[in-house]
Amino acid sequence: MRDEILILARRVLDAAFARKLMIVTAESCTGGLIAGALTEIPGSSNVFERGFVTYSNEAKQELLGVPVETLAAYGAVSAQTAEAMALGALAHARAQIALSVTGVAGPDGGSAEKPVGLVHFGLAQTERPTRLVEKRFAGAHGKMLSRAEIRRMAVLTGLQMLLEAAAPQLHA
Repeated sequence: MRDEILILARRVLDAAFARKLMIVTAESCTGGLIAGALTEIPGSSNVFERGFVTYSNEAKQELLGVPVETLAAYGAVSAQTAEAMALGALAHARAQIALSVTGVAGPDGGSAEKPVGLVHFGLAQTERPTRLVEKRFAGAHGKMLSRAEIRRMAVLTGLQMLLEAAAPQLHA
């Protein structure tokens, strides 16, 4: 399974390199796994500018400029926070593509409104509208996935979003 992540990471790096794009990540529930997958590939420094691991609300505010009002009104796990994280990462880096991820990986911390497996992604690009994606990762028949499985699915989704941004001609 790890090979699938590295293959996708290599495709992201190759596509971004071909278009001379730099990438920044802002991760919460994945704890830097997306940045880790990208930087595991030799030569990633040609494309990967930096990664922010902003697990706490304070880190989201201090490092990415996520407004306290956004966190208070919508919570850390929300489309609004994912958007603010992506835009903040883009503003605090020398990159053209920013990916954010925030969610409930479990096994605790979920609620009826925000269940374990809920993950929000934000993709910000210079001079383009921000793309927001919500995923609810669950196993067959609504079975709860493990923390590791949810994080793995979030990494794959984030890498796929980066690939679509870096190589739009392949996904038109």
